[in-house]
Amino acid sequence: MVRLKSCFQKGSLFLRKHRKWLHSPFKSKWHQIFSQQLAMINLKKQPPNPSPNPNNLLSSLIDSFDLYNCQPTPQAYDFIIKTLIKTSQLHQIPIILDHFEKVENFETPQFILAYLIMFYGKLNDLQSAVDLFYRLPKFRCVPSVYLLNTLLIVLCRTSKGLKFVPEVILKSRDMNIRLEESTFRLLIDALCRIEKVGYAVEMFKCMIDDGLSVDSKICFLLLSSFCKQKNASSVEVLGFLGELRKLGFCPGIVDYRKVISFLVREGAGMEALNVLNQMKLDGIKPDIRCYNMVLNGVVANGGYLKADELFDELLVFGLIPDVYTCNVYIYGLCKRSNVEAGIEMVASMEKLGCKPNMNMYNILLEALCKNGEINRARELVKEMGSKGFGLRVQTYKAMIHGLISNGKIIEACVLLEEALDKGLCPRSSTFDEVIYGLCHVGSMCKAMQLLVTMVNSNLSPSSRAWEALLVGSESNINLVEDLFIELVGKNLK
Repeated sequence: MVRLKSCFQKGSLFLRKHRKWLHSPFKSKWHQIFSQQLAMINLKKQPPNPSPNPNNLLSSLIDSFDLYNCQPTPQAYDFIIKTLIKTSQLHQIPIILDHFEKVENFETPQFILAYLIMFYGKLNDLQSAVDLFYRLPKFRCVPSVYLLNTLLIVLCRTSKGLKFVPEVILKSRDMNIRLEESTFRLLIDALCRIEKVGYAVEMFKCMIDDGLSVDSKICFLLLSSFCKQKNASSVEVLGFLGELRKLGFCPGIVDYRKVISFLVREGAGMEALNVLNQMKLDGIKPDIRCYNMVLNGVVANGGYLKADELFDELLVFGLIPDVYTCNVYIYGLCKRSNVEAGIEMVASMEKLGCKPNMNMYNILLEALCKNGEINRARELVKEMGSKGFGLRVQTYKAMIHGLISNGKIIEACVLLEEALDKGLCPRSSTFDEVIYGLCHVGSMCKAMQLLVTMVNSNLSPSSRAWEALLVGSESNINLVEDLFIELVGKNLK
């Protein structure tokens, strides 16, 4: 029993020596947090309605926190600012910010100021957004790339805002903000949107010089914008692609597709073929869209043998030709006067379940008519009708031009009238050719009737048609003059 009591005495002595007495509850951190929470609850109960007193909400904030003997929190100011915006009391925001700057001493969280910068951007009050950014140190907020990017997002939306950007960038350096990849991406994107691709490329070079890594998104954006430029040449685009590759950029299929599309559009089909070959060297399998574009470019440049090789190649790669592929390939066959091979191609497509379209038949019709195979063209037109293809303007145009080329003027006139009866109105050039042909064979009455139809359709005959009519109808010269005056009067209205 004596030993047990001795142990208790020693333990009691240890506790008296080493224990820490509890602090007053009014001085503990948890009590301060609790008081601030109660102050926030009290503040949120205040009526949010607009008041003639500009210090109304600010007074409410101060009174609420004084009531609980604690200091206002950043969250309280965030609540006040959002309440002012929600209730359209924007005139009070500068007062809150001045109090915020001069009275409080806590470090301001970035999200509060970022929210205000974005809000000023929505109001298109760009000067206030810029001024707030410059005042960051006064709010005890360390300037950061996050806030700089927030401001740049606001400024880069409009041409008016872009004028502030150079000054903001220079000022940000004085504020010890180091530009990051995200900042460069914003600036490059803005320059590309306003079609200042040259400046965007210079900005990209500055990014590389600053030691930043090559961003694939920025490279794609620059390459895409370069390809959209109207005054860019194929040499410039290919040169820029080469520079990006040297910097470590690995183009993907979408990047190559953009370049191929640009080259084909600029008539550089063989250069597009070289890019396709580079894709394969890089281990990227081209899709059918890439082959379609290159086929189109190669055929347009007269590389028909290359087109055959490309068509065979895509089949070896396991790609399935679509209607566009076959249209381009058939067009190439027709350009070589190998129309029968084109017709066989149509039959092969149908066996594979790929239905020909109207454009494909029009290509074959034009080729047949150009070669003087009018009877074969008529058969093809019947075949089109049996497959549910209604004749369109392009079809009539091909047949009419083919008939005129083969001296069948009257038949061409009948076909033109048939098109008009169906509500299809060919171009002026088609009318001109038929009128000229009718005058040439002495069918002046028919030519005059067609001229009246043409004028009533708000089409203007060419000088060639007028000359043929004037020379061929001296007895009806007054009628021709009246029609000419009527047409001129319509054009002047």
